[in-house]
Amino acid sequence: MYPPELVQPMKDELTSFGFEDIQTAAKVADILKKEGTALVVVNSVCGCAARNARPGAKMSLDNAKKPDHLVTVFAGVDKEAVNEARNHMMPFPASSPSMALFKDGELVHMLERHHIEGRPAEMIAENLKDAYNEFC
Repeated sequence: MYPPELVQPMKDELTSFGFEDIQTAAKVADILKKEGTALVVVNSVCGCAARNARPGAKMSLDNAKKPDHLVTVFAGVDKEAVNEARNHMMPFPASSPSMALFKDGELVHMLERHHIEGRPAEMIAENLKDAYNEFC
């Protein structure tokens, strides 16, 4: 587990853009039961989260269509919430960072770490925007 003071700025990077920081399995389950769309970002301390994932997620919100709910869980910190989110991301293996778009509780789009690592934030944002335009 990472110290809270270490990860808080990384959490703030998404919450300042409207993402809700989820720390419990019950809250993740509640969000994913809601009608509509939800983007779940599994945040991480790794470099590709800082350079690609978080900026890409934020840039993706500059779009006419957006998810109804924006949430983030933090790998290595919010274990219960991350495990619940990953349970809903099956059959994809656990990876962080990662991003999943759900519609009416069903997984409809997934970006795993290997889709994020080494790709520019702009490319990640465009990928998410395409998914928003299709599902939101």
